[in-house]
Amino acid sequence: MPPARSRSKFIHEEVSEYAGHHSNGPDDLQVELQEVTRERTGAASGMQIGDDQAVLMEIVARAMGARSGLEVGTFTGYSALALARGMGPEGHLLCCDVSEEWTSIAREYWEKAGVADRIELKIGPALETLRALPDSTEFDVAFLDADKVGYPDYYEEIVPRLRQGGLLLVDNTLQGGRVLDPEAEDDSTRAVHKLNGRIASDDRVRTVMLPIGDGIALVQRVS
Repeated sequence: MPPARSRSKFIHEEVSEYAGHHSNGPDDLQVELQEVTRERTGAASGMQIGDDQAVLMEIVARAMGARSGLEVGTFTGYSALALARGMGPEGHLLCCDVSEEWTSIAREYWEKAGVADRIELKIGPALETLRALPDSTEFDVAFLDADKVGYPDYYEEIVPRLRQGGLLLVDNTLQGGRVLDPEAEDDSTRAVHKLNGRIASDDRVRTVMLPIGDGIALVQRVS
């Protein structure tokens, strides 16, 4: 098994390599999914999360005993595979994405991994999917990794649907460090910066931001 592949932009390279060699890496199926993603999506393959983040998500879902999950932004299914494995055979993961092309790869590898029966994929704007859910819908765990401009709106739809103690993981919260620039003008950075401020001041949640990958915020609903 190869060492865990990190996409961290903020950790010293030697430290990152050491951590990777002392963490669980991808299995053969995950390596194959990475390779196919590079072959079939080209430069877009950079959107795939690192192995360290995938293992973190799997461990968190398993430790929580999560049985109901949500993912906004699925791409080729690597993160969903991690969550589905952590949730176990009784879990149900709702995935939201707009690309039939990229999620066709996801469907293929979910089948190969034996988790397809616990994943429901909805193709279409995620806000529409979320707003159409019954009021009684609750999630144990959620992962947000979609278009960054939409992050503030996705957050406001997701948090009320988390159970008490439920957890939202928000990816790309550091935007390559651009969130440190108060004059950053690109729409994605501005939206993520806005969301980071919202999370920090939201009394419904407790949060910690980790410099894994491009930054991931763990946001737990407490009220």
